[in-house]
Amino acid sequence: MVNHRELIRIARQLAAGHLGSSVGRPRQADLRRAVSTAYYALFHALAACAADTLIGPNPASRIEPLWLQTYRTLDHGQAKERCQGAMMGLFPPGIRDFARQFVEMQVQRHDADYNPGATFTRREVRRFINETEWHIARFESVPEQARRAFAVYVLFRLISR
Repeated sequence: MVNHRELIRIARQLAAGHLGSSVGRPRQADLRRAVSTAYYALFHALAACAADTLIGPNPASRIEPLWLQTYRTLDHGQAKERCQGAMMGLFPPGIRDFARQFVEMQVQRHDADYNPGATFTRREVRRFINETEWHIARFESVPEQARRAFAVYVLFRLISR
């Protein structure tokens, strides 16, 4: 499993210029990689939440292939779409705020990874990382029942009544 805390740590190191070829002064490539890494911290936090709340968090008592299948089922586009959906009003603020951050960081990641003209400042990248870390912590403090419902909402196809 990818550890979202480790991804936040790496994003911070990239933004600070402690990784890559220009130690002490991050290049645009380092800042862009930091933005992308911060988004992936959100993505993997959500994937782990889905697998843990639907299958179980304890490796000793869960069926590992099903946990992995659940973890890997999370789709970037569908998750973004659901995070912007009308049903978001059903969830508590910690989940709604996480969803807004997920959407914002996915947009930023697309710029960082696919827009050759995009530029980032160290300050804004640090803000993205700090906000991402804060939203993940807040999301993790939401009761498990609400996080499980959110996992179902982002993973599964919606059906009409």
